[in-house]
Amino acid sequence: MRVFVNPDKNEWSSILKRPTMDMETIEARVRPVMDEVSANGDAALSKFTEQFDGVSVSDFLVTDEELDKAEQELDAELKTAILTAKSNIEAFHKAQEQDILAVETMPGVKCFRKSVPIQKVGLYIPGGTAPLFSTVLMLGVPAKIAGCKEIVLCSPPNKEGRIHPAILYTAKAIGVTKVYKVGGAQAIAALTYGTESIPAVSKIFGPGNQYVTAAKQLATRHGLAIDMPAGPSEVAVYADETANPGFVAADLLSQAEHGADSQVVLVATDEAIVNDVQVEIEKQLQDLPRAQFASQALENSVAVVLPQQAAVNLLNEYGAEHLILSVNKPWEIADQIVNAGSVFIGHLTPESAGDYASGTNHTLPTNGYAKMYSGVSLDSFVKKITYQEISPEGLKVLGPIVEKMAEAEELQAHKNAVSIRLKSLNNV
Repeated sequence: MRVFVNPDKNEWSSILKRPTMDMETIEARVRPVMDEVSANGDAALSKFTEQFDGVSVSDFLVTDEELDKAEQELDAELKTAILTAKSNIEAFHKAQEQDILAVETMPGVKCFRKSVPIQKVGLYIPGGTAPLFSTVLMLGVPAKIAGCKEIVLCSPPNKEGRIHPAILYTAKAIGVTKVYKVGGAQAIAALTYGTESIPAVSKIFGPGNQYVTAAKQLATRHGLAIDMPAGPSEVAVYADETANPGFVAADLLSQAEHGADSQVVLVATDEAIVNDVQVEIEKQLQDLPRAQFASQALENSVAVVLPQQAAVNLLNEYGAEHLILSVNKPWEIADQIVNAGSVFIGHLTPESAGDYASGTNHTLPTNGYAKMYSGVSLDSFVKKITYQEISPEGLKVLGPIVEKMAEAEELQAHKNAVSIRLKSLNNV
């Protein structure tokens, strides 16, 4: 971890530079996969599954028997943990439901807005170096609450042609419509174009490697929506003299173990804090099964020592996916944060709580997109449709205003659409 003490503001962007991907090169590799799936459907999926996942799969749909078997295989305590997390996530996302908005903007002119579920959504769940069944909860629960008619899940099979039982159990517990054994860019292509087995959807959600990310971006050029632009996962921790170095080190490592391209940032009020945290990192790193991933991620990571106001400014400039405030008065800092995916308040709130079970969503903007994007929420799975209804009295008041504005824009047909109605009312 590189350390910077009171760096000049002009250096911040270079210090905080994230690991970059050559998207042009990656897209050039992904585009032929997308095109072949579009042209050849399931046959292309079988080809690429064997090529990239090393397993032959001809029937991609997970059967009810496979779902039942997964439930039987899973440890009882893990099932209880999953269901508890599901309950917390449901509680938080159900609270985001909104009644129909109705406003009478002037007498006789009523305007409404209603949330309507996206009918078909696709959930992509990685299953490579870590089977992310928690992401099934984070995407499937709000999709179900929103009322999405079809919830289609794709996840790559292992060498035995199976999906991890925790992913299948969670999908069944939520009520996912269909689960398919297909991963990578080919899964995104299937959700984009549809195949003989897999239906096309309207919006795709979920994390993935650089090839999945590129495929999702290409899908947007074919009229699909995606949850948000994605990049490698990241965390920033702001620590003062009251922080526990062991806690901070554990938080940094919990993010670093995601993968070699993850980035962790420590912002501290004193250089001694950085030194103490680095000692703890070395201690804890020895016991991690994924130490190799974490060590590589730490090479891309930085620690910055700054006074409080400069630290807040730097954190807002960075716009972290996850921001942990391990300081004495965390809410004083939180109230000044304007760019972050999710904020973790105080010494006893680890990022992993939000990743799994506190109730908030862990699908968050990365790569600085927290400056303009929100994380996944119930709103991600609905559209907002507006309505208006005008009474005779309302048209008599509003009509002349619309006529005047249409005339000024030289759109005579717009004016006539009002005038003909006003004339009919006057003739009654």
